[in-house]
Order: sequence, then structure tokens, then C-alpha cells
Amino acid sequence: MVDTIGAMKVFGVDFTSSPRKSKPITFAECDLNGAVLTHIKSGQIENFALFESFLARKGPWIAGFDFPFGQPRILLENLGWGYEWESYVEQISLLGKAGWEELLRAYRDSREKGNKQHFRLTDRLAGSRSPMMMYRVPVGKMFFEGAPRLMKSGVSVVPCRPNKSNRVAVEAYPALVARQWTKQGYKNDQKSKQTPEQMESRKLILKGLISQSIDQFDVSIVIESSIQKAMVEDPSGDTLDAFLCAVQTASAHSQVDGTLGIPKEMDPNEGWIVGAPKSTTTNQRLLMNSSSSSNSFTV
Repeated sequence: MVDTIGAMKVFGVDFTSSPRKSKPITFAECDLNGAVLTHIKSGQIENFALFESFLARKGPWIAGFDFPFGQPRILLENLGWGYEWESYVEQISLLGKAGWEELLRAYRDSREKGNKQHFRLTDRLAGSRSPMMMYRVPVGKMFFEGAPRLMKSGVSVVPCRPNKSNRVAVEAYPALVARQWTKQGYKNDQKSKQTPEQMESRKLILKGLISQSIDQFDVSIVIESSIQKAMVEDPSGDTLDAFLCAVQTASAHSQVDGTLGIPKEMDPNEGWIVGAPKSTTTNQRLLMNSSSSSNSFTV
């Protein structure tokens, strides 16, 4: 249960597995008062030392991070590893970056086509990528750099490792918010692939959020026009994505039952994307079975 009484500092964090000046981790800092979410500022984090300092900042706060907190159960079972979140995150961390990438490569190479990468239940329901993915959008690398740092920071990692800390981390996925207003692409890191249509999509997303054209997120938005302009004009979409993560997180925090909207039937060792559509226990079983295999893999 999470205390939802009173004002709360809310962060949205657009993560990268290799932060640097040209591609930093981007965050949105907001204040949540009742049902009103006010954007305070956007910021950038250019290396992991600064990211670790960010995690250590004094609470209370809740932050939504755009990277997978966990791995699919079937992967861990096939590896023959322990399934407790802290145990396997530590084991993966000890492999080192190159070791983790080689393990996933060998695992994929050992399996038949169509069954090389697995999904968590929350990935299936949210339409997000497999946390094993290492190419194009390398969320597997983002997991490797992000999850161990969350664990070592002592924050309450919900639902994987909740504790009594007043610094709370949840998994966010900004596309879940963006899709409410557009199914078109709205960003690209490559200058040659940045288009006026993407800018129009960013305008649509912000307009929808501010006008509350879809009553889904349980919060109303206050954001200065100059900040909106900066988000629209950022072709990478990073500043917008960070804010979308904050909106998701604020909406989860506003759930009156204190559960952050995370269903009871989810698997805490896999993690859960806040705002992901909920499923019945039957659907969960079907999805888990559809991604499972009796084949094992020896490290």
C-alpha cells in the first residue's frame, strides 16, 4: 500500500542504457497536489553517477522509469536460476554487461524461430517490447543498467521489492499514454528520420493531455506554454516521454486504494507497468503458457 494523502513530488524518467551529453537520461519533475499535476521543470542526467545521485535524493517522492524492472519467468526457469527478483538481478549484474549480452545471444541462438525472446505478462498487455531485446530499442541493456541501480539505491521498487522507503520507483511506459491520442510515430533520434508529421503527433498528445479529452489518468495537467513548446520542438521525444511517464506515475499514485492500480494477480518478480491493462487470472495463465517452453538452457 502507498500513502496517497497530501502533496507528492512526482518524477518521470526517460532512460537510456548509455547516458551522455548527446543522449542524456531525461526527467520531468512535477508536483501532485490532490488531482492536479503541475510540471515544474525538465532536466538531464549525463552519466550514471549523476543518476545514482538522483535516486538518492531525499524523499518523499515517486518516480516512473521507462525501462523494464524484471525479466520473463520462462527465461529464468530455462536458465535454471532462482526466481526471486533480488537474486536474479544480482546474478545478472555479476555477469557484467558483456556477459549478459553474450548470455542472451547464446540463449536466442539455441532456440527455434518464433521462440527466441519471451515477454512478461505486463509486456503482452501493454504492447511493450520483450525485456530481452538487445537491438533497435535495446531494453535488455536498459534493464541491465537500471534494475541493479534501483536495487542498490534502497528505493522501494514496486512491485518487485517494496520496502518502507519514502522513495518509490515504478515502471512506466510512455507509449501507453501517447497511444490515447495517436497511433503514429512521434519521435526519432536520427535527424534524417525526423518529420513534421512527428511534430504534429507531439502536439496532439500534449493537447489531449491538457484538454482531458480522454478521462483516464485521474489527474489534470498544469504546464506552462513555453514548456509545451519545448516538448513539441524536441524531435527525440525525450522531454515529452519523461512527462508522459510522470503522468502515468501520478495517475497510479492517485488510486484511492493505495495499490497504484497494480492487480493482485500479477507476478511481482517480473514487475508491472503502471497503467497497463489488467487481465483476469485466466488470461494471465493463458499468456504465461503461450510464452513458455519445456526446453531448458544451460549456462
